[in-house]
Amino acid sequence: MSVGKSLPHDAGTLHVSGTARYIDDIPSPANTLHLAFGMSDCAAGTITSMNLDAVRAADGVVLVFIADDLPFANDVSPSAHDEPLLATGTIHYLGQPLFMVVATSHFAARKAARLGKIDVDEITPILTIDEALTADSRFEDGPRIWSKGDVDAALKDAPRRLSGTIEMGGQEHFYLEGQAALALPQEGGDMIVHSSTQHPTEIQHKVAEALGVPMHAVRCEVRRMGGGFGGKESQGNALAVGCAVAARATGQPCKMRYDRDDDMMITGKRHDFRISYDIGFDDDGRLTGVDFMQLTRCGWALDLSIPVADRAMLHADNAYLLPTARITSHRLKTNTQSATAYRGFGGPQGVLGIERVMDHIAADLGLDPVAVRQANYYAPIDGTPTTTGVSDQVKPNTTPYGMEITDFILHEMTERLLSDAKYTDRKAAVAAFNAANPVLKRGLGISPVKFGISFTLTHLNQAGALVHVYQDGSIHLNHGGTEMGQGLFQKIAQVAASRFGVDVSVIKITATDTAKVPNTSATAASSGTDLNGMAVQIACDKIRDRIAACVSEHHGGDVQFENGQVIAGDVSMTFAEAAMLAYTNRVSLSATGFYKTPDLSWDRIKGQGRPFYYFAQGIALTEVVIDTLTGENRVLRADVIHDAGASLNPALDVGQVEGGYVQGAGWLTTEELIWDGKGRLRTHAPSTYKIPATSDRPDVFNVSLWDAPNPAQTVYRSKAVGEPPFMLGISALMALSDAVAACGDAYPALDAPATPERILAAVDRVRT
Repeated sequence: MSVGKSLPHDAGTLHVSGTARYIDDIPSPANTLHLAFGMSDCAAGTITSMNLDAVRAADGVVLVFIADDLPFANDVSPSAHDEPLLATGTIHYLGQPLFMVVATSHFAARKAARLGKIDVDEITPILTIDEALTADSRFEDGPRIWSKGDVDAALKDAPRRLSGTIEMGGQEHFYLEGQAALALPQEGGDMIVHSSTQHPTEIQHKVAEALGVPMHAVRCEVRRMGGGFGGKESQGNALAVGCAVAARATGQPCKMRYDRDDDMMITGKRHDFRISYDIGFDDDGRLTGVDFMQLTRCGWALDLSIPVADRAMLHADNAYLLPTARITSHRLKTNTQSATAYRGFGGPQGVLGIERVMDHIAADLGLDPVAVRQANYYAPIDGTPTTTGVSDQVKPNTTPYGMEITDFILHEMTERLLSDAKYTDRKAAVAAFNAANPVLKRGLGISPVKFGISFTLTHLNQAGALVHVYQDGSIHLNHGGTEMGQGLFQKIAQVAASRFGVDVSVIKITATDTAKVPNTSATAASSGTDLNGMAVQIACDKIRDRIAACVSEHHGGDVQFENGQVIAGDVSMTFAEAAMLAYTNRVSLSATGFYKTPDLSWDRIKGQGRPFYYFAQGIALTEVVIDTLTGENRVLRADVIHDAGASLNPALDVGQVEGGYVQGAGWLTTEELIWDGKGRLRTHAPSTYKIPATSDRPDVFNVSLWDAPNPAQTVYRSKAVGEPPFMLGISALMALSDAVAACGDAYPALDAPATPERILAAVDRVRT
């Protein structure tokens, strides 16, 4: 059976040889035109005049569009129709597209786009969380509040009480392949769009809307992306729509790709948060009440900020039973890039809030941070839920949003990690090192994760697939998921191969195509394999059962599919022979599959229900060293155990865990986004924005998978592994805080990203 084997990525050879084809590699017709946006140079104001004469006269320019030139909907929003492709008179952020240049080359378009003369009646932009609060600039009428129990009474009666605040910055996606699209006009007004997108159906929908045609007139195809991380869930809409509109107007193919600087100036990033907490707890560090205030900077348009902020609230508990809790979320509107989906989709921000709480409690009580976390874990699941010290009025093992936890394995995972990583010995060694070294200080940090798997917008939890078996036994596979380097296509090919009992080499993996599988959801929420894998399994089973019935009719007995053979009693034939037998007997060898996630019920207004089908869990221990004279630091070692259920492909899953950890640690250490007082993003290139390099991975990096089938009925009882490991990088921030704490008695209260400057300032704080 192919499932469970560590097979290489389906395009691994193409990746390392440089022959994998991305949007910019697709051979374009000779008459292809190229697009670029003219962007705003201020963050807020009203356009009083727009002189584009020099743009139109520039070499190679064929056409220039402003908002009034667009034939139908001027909108690229994934949600609220509040995001015009081209500004309609009001400027909302510095970098906003104002006009669109169509030229004979990429360079000509980009050069001409710099020649526009735009006069703006500028106003003072709202840039920060504090400015948005002062101006009451927000999405939704007021804060969203979810609660469980009497929080005020719990805080008042708590034996001990603490409060604090943590700031956490945003994060640039920095996918290796930038945003790109290619539109090819067809006969009858149809359009084919190649887009680097995680959501082909949304591209199809937005292009159809912009052209004033039904969705069946637009076909979107995606073979692969060079990375996405959520940044290609909605941010590719503008390029695809722009190319399609220009292709319709000119009758020529049109192509657009952002240069890295333009990409970073135009597109949204991870939402930055400020989380304040007021907590009550006992002398053992066990929480009795938590009051969270989550402030998130959403940028100028709604985009996906509502579900992102909701998921931050949903993960405010992380792995911990909160007897009483109140979570208040403000979604603030600012004159900055519209923040968007990013790996974890708000979950990491919520998790970081409660992890700061755990560390703060441990410091206040002088207890081991591991012990404090273990004391607050949800109760272990042994068939009989226990209250674990919780009031009788509180349902045992219940989240703040009313979902009962029936699959919690972090007790066992934590003990395994502490043993494998030799935590007790290393903690003593770190203490000895710090006592002997006045300049360099080491620290240990631990963080678990319990991450909910499903889209919180319930109707998105569906997927389709189309499978063909040809008369020679070869298999053609299509589904609605998109490949962005994570190995989704290989995993699903392994599922198909296992259903037919054949080698994965007979499976043809083809591009995601809205003409083959309609109405797909984005490849997001870590649900790509769960949804599409089950849809493919259902389609394969339909065909397999038809073949089996045909073989049984001719040869009798029960039919088995294994090792490339189809066996019926004493008769054994190859899968290809069985396919031919079915074909010659007029048996359909094509099937669709459809899957919808069961057992979901969610009311986001009340903050109650079952938004997730199951939880993926993991835990990480990180060791760091800091230089107290400069704030410079290194991650020395990371030990990780992650729960992937019954892994479909352990090698690919370990790769996802490693990448997720490093990206999460990068968010909290080196990746700092800086806007100046005018709203200009100053960290808009790799020279100023520091993603982790190869040398930044831990020198010792131990990753293992927790091998236990998913109790939920997922595809081969696997678990999602895309987003959950990202939060394991939080242990790096906790370790840096521990190292700073070795310099004095005060709690470091280290904000993120913990750049050398912030670490140095924290060292000074704890010393004074």
